[in-house]
Amino acid sequence: MEFRSSAFEDGGKIPAKHSCDEADASPPLAISGVPEGAISLALVMDDPDAPGGTWDHWVVCNIAPDTAAIPENPEPEGVPGKNSWGKLGYGGPCPPSGTHAYRFKLYALDAELDLRRGSTKLDLESAMQGHILADALLVGNYSRR
Repeated sequence: MEFRSSAFEDGGKIPAKHSCDEADASPPLAISGVPEGAISLALVMDDPDAPGGTWDHWVVCNIAPDTAAIPENPEPEGVPGKNSWGKLGYGGPCPPSGTHAYRFKLYALDAELDLRRGSTKLDLESAMQGHILADALLVGNYSRR
C-alpha cells in the first residue's frame, strides 16, 4: 500500500499552509495499493517529537477502502476522532521549537470499527488490534519561522 502527498515528498518539508502558521489546511493525500479484503481505512497523523510526548494531530477511521485521494482541507468521509487539542479533525504542525517529524499513518483494515465521533488515537489503536491488513507511512518535517 502506498501513501503520498503532492504537497511534500516523504521526508520533505511540509508547506506552511498546512500548519498553524498559515491556513492550517490538511495536505492532499493519495492512496494506492489497498489490499483485497480491506473493509475500511484509518488515518492517523502524530508528532513523536512533541516535548510532552507524542501529540496527535489527526485521527479518522472507517474511511471507505476505495478512497484513492483525500483532497486538501476537507475531512475524509469517515468517523473523525479527537486530536490532542481535544478537537475533531485536522490540526496542522505547530511545533514550539526546532524541527519536528510528522507521521501520517494509513491502515487498511479487515473490518469497520465500532468507534464513535471523538474517539482518541488510543481508542483507535486498541480497536485495530488483529484487523490490520497493511499499513503505510508518510513523514513530513516542519519547523516554525
